Amino acid sequence: MIKKAFTLIEIIMVIVILGIVASIGTNIISNMYEGYIRSKSINQLQQQTELALDQIAKRLQYRIKETLIARDPTGVDKFLSLSDKNITNNYTMIEWIGYDNESLKGDYNGTMIVPGWSGFVDLNRTDTNKSQIVTLGSDLRIAENIIAKLSNGDINLTASSGKQLPAIIFKCPKLDYNLTKYGWSISGNHDYSLRVQRSGKDVLQFAEPSVANASKELCEQYWLAWSAYALVLTGTNDNYTLNLHYNYQPWYGEKYNDSTTSTTIIATNVSTFRVTQVGDSVRMKLCIQDNNITGEPFGFCKEKAIW
Repeated sequence: MIKKAFTLIEIIMVIVILGIVASIGTNIISNMYEGYIRSKSINQLQQQTELALDQIAKRLQYRIKETLIARDPTGVDKFLSLSDKNITNNYTMIEWIGYDNESLKGDYNGTMIVPGWSGFVDLNRTDTNKSQIVTLGSDLRIAENIIAKLSNGDINLTASSGKQLPAIIFKCPKLDYNLTKYGWSISGNHDYSLRVQRSGKDVLQFAEPSVANASKELCEQYWLAWSAYALVLTGTNDNYTLNLHYNYQPWYGEKYNDSTTSTTIIATNVSTFRVTQVGDSVRMKLCIQDNNITGEPFGFCKEKAIW
């Protein structure tokens, strides 16, 4: 019996065909892997972007709207209202004073939920004057306890030694809302952010009764605040870190970049962060890059609005 073997040409053809199949298979596997990495990176970027915007939105939700400013970090007095049309690209950070929502919600006293501060002033009381106000419906002892815990013990409503005081900001419709009077200015003016300490259960005394005493306007509603907040970008070349600064008091002349200010990172590898305001609506856009994980730089952007 004669056995036929493969010819050299046949062997070469088989090798060539196997090489082509292997090359195609390798490309398919490589593309599948790259697609998986890209899909995974996009999902991660989407989650990071949504989480960062949610964190910012939750804090901006409890902002005192008139205090929201854009700041040029190259100058301590370079700030404008976020709604100002004169804002340029140099105004890269925003700041605001937030009211104490946790104390406003209050605590359960065994019978009912009692707010730490009610936000209302009884102007008809004879003991409501330019030295103190009576805020009915409040249990300031609850507010004192909550604020002390949230501020890591830095703020105390009874002005114990070494502690600082929160401030109230009246919701007066006739105020001119001069931004410098909230404490943003290097001049130290804080006629709108008035330091207070509690006296008993529902009385707030002005710690500086002489501040703006001649022009101080008492109103039926107020905000209680213990911290300002700042969103600041650090870094260069479209690869920034977005930081949140908090637990600082402009009514004490404190700034967002003081050594005692608390800071947390909101997002890294940020390529774009923009905030605009129209009326009472604040619109944010955040873009985060994948830090070249896939070999081809790309990012994910998301927008969010807060009222």
